[in-house]
Amino acid sequence: MREVAELAGVAMSSVSRVLSDHPDASPEMRERVLAAVAELGYEPDLLAQSLRRRATLTVGFVARDISNPLFAEIALGAETTLRAAGYSMLLTNSEGQRRLDAVHLRLFARRRVDGLLLSLVAEDDEETLEALRHLETPAVVIDRDLPLELPVARLLFDHRTGMHEAVAHLLELGHRRIALIAGAPLRPTTERAAALAEAFQERGLPVTYEVLEGNFSAEHGERAMRELLAREDAPTAVIVGGNELLAGALPAIADAGVRLGSELSLVSCDDVTLTRAYRPAISVVARDNRRMGQVAAEVLLQLIAGERDGVQETVVPTVYRPRASCGPAR
Repeated sequence: MREVAELAGVAMSSVSRVLSDHPDASPEMRERVLAAVAELGYEPDLLAQSLRRRATLTVGFVARDISNPLFAEIALGAETTLRAAGYSMLLTNSEGQRRLDAVHLRLFARRRVDGLLLSLVAEDDEETLEALRHLETPAVVIDRDLPLELPVARLLFDHRTGMHEAVAHLLELGHRRIALIAGAPLRPTTERAAALAEAFQERGLPVTYEVLEGNFSAEHGERAMRELLAREDAPTAVIVGGNELLAGALPAIADAGVRLGSELSLVSCDDVTLTRAYRPAISVVARDNRRMGQVAAEVLLQLIAGERDGVQETVVPTVYRPRASCGPAR
């Protein structure tokens, strides 16, 4: 910084004002300083700036499993928005292990990040909940049902609307034996199961649906689909609650020689490349994952700036997209 000041012919405090975008820096001074910075190739010391500002200009993102395209798209949307606001995003991956959520929360606390985006593995892990109860950093929890007293903002997908539309479509096609292959008992699973039940109840139909819970994995998707198709009274329609589950369910369908759209109707949750590329194309309950990340980052930036209540709730919609994988009940 001293070399920049000498080349520009200004005081070091003037260089500091220009680099920190202080309003007291005149246009002439700004031009001289920035020219010197360019000539010298000067890079500001971000750590020193953080100590002066008492802000690190970093945000921590705790992801359940970054290998899942869903979380990759959310992270991309968040990082793009944060970068435009001058923030860097640090990403940790809990790999589906609930104990790592609390580990990552403590890690980011030590790094003194300015805010947190949280897509947690579990909603009931006591160690994680205890860490959140004492949280002093602004935080946004993505699509998880947590105790309302926790000092975190909530960003949720409206899973029920899209799921309700999907079930209504299947019922209109004459399906009554409908199965939902679901993941772990997190908010997406509970909301989808509730929408399935509501669609039947609204029409006064008996309970001829079922929910097979497990975990968000291809193994569970395959195992559950094989079990369903092996039954004498196999369902005529199956809803798969996530792209990971779909990756296991499709091989089971192929091995059974079942034709989608005629012998079995299939709906998946999350519109990923596989659902569009598969033939026949697979109906989906879709959500804008990248937009979810953008909104999460926008809410967090408002929290950091003190422009928003720290426990507010924001809801992002879902929509049903029917495709050729759904046809009349056989």
